[in-house]
Amino acid sequence: MDSRPISTSRRKPDLRHGSMLPAGLIAETPARSERAFVTLVTNPDYLPGAEALLRSLLLTDTPADLVVMHRGLQPAHLERLRLHGARLIAAELLPTSREFDLTHARDALHARAAFTRGGKPDFHTPLDNFVKLRLWQLDYERCVFIDADAIVLRPVDKLFEMPEFCAAPNVYDGLDGFHRMNSGVFTARPDIQRFDDMLARLDRPGAFWRRTDQTFLQDYFDDWQGLSIHHNMLQYVWFNMPELWSWEDIRILHFQYEKPWQAHAKAELLRPLIDLWQTIASGQPVPDLSAQVRPVAA
Repeated sequence: MDSRPISTSRRKPDLRHGSMLPAGLIAETPARSERAFVTLVTNPDYLPGAEALLRSLLLTDTPADLVVMHRGLQPAHLERLRLHGARLIAAELLPTSREFDLTHARDALHARAAFTRGGKPDFHTPLDNFVKLRLWQLDYERCVFIDADAIVLRPVDKLFEMPEFCAAPNVYDGLDGFHRMNSGVFTARPDIQRFDDMLARLDRPGAFWRRTDQTFLQDYFDDWQGLSIHHNMLQYVWFNMPELWSWEDIRILHFQYEKPWQAHAKAELLRPLIDLWQTIASGQPVPDLSAQVRPVAA
């Protein structure tokens, strides 16, 4: 990680259009708490996932704010998120160079670093992933980021007590994943100077972040601390590494690659997980997890 010190106090924000946030972000309403669970929605195809995530967080009775950073949504889409108590914050793409944008455009990135272990949906847009970094511009003391294709199965407010930067390993098809982090869940302390430092580190001549924000965050926070896999259980563990699956311990279930609201080739293989997601997405409570079907090794 860059050795330059980062201030722990916030710089006065660059106000725009009456927002209490820096340029690049516009909040509809003020923060209600010093802590927030944050997700990102960059196109309408992720709305079902964000709604299910918000529902699952509400079921935990968390006192933290529920924040959705968003771009590319219409008023009707935003209303759907408001119904779940979300604080909505419009977030622009990062002010990166043309070279950076061309390098990380969908076709260019996938041609250079194709996904071979699972299928990314057509609506996946790699360049949008870097908008996650705007979390460090938010007006909170502590944040926990959760991807919009995840659901929370048990209270996870204890994550606010964890230091920056904590994330779970990227384990889903082999033990080598314990050496890599997955950016679907992580802890952060917003700080404007930190954000500026990250942006300078991100967009350098010749920069290529193979897995976009995930690769960058692991490089930037090279001393990242590991959460247990139960705080970001990846769905492929279900059939690739069933011995690691424990319904008694899972806090957050993350549907990496194919999404549970899609029709896809692995749907029947993942049917118990998709059924669980659909239960929560439909507004029902989290079922008795101890009674859930157990995975069986293929």
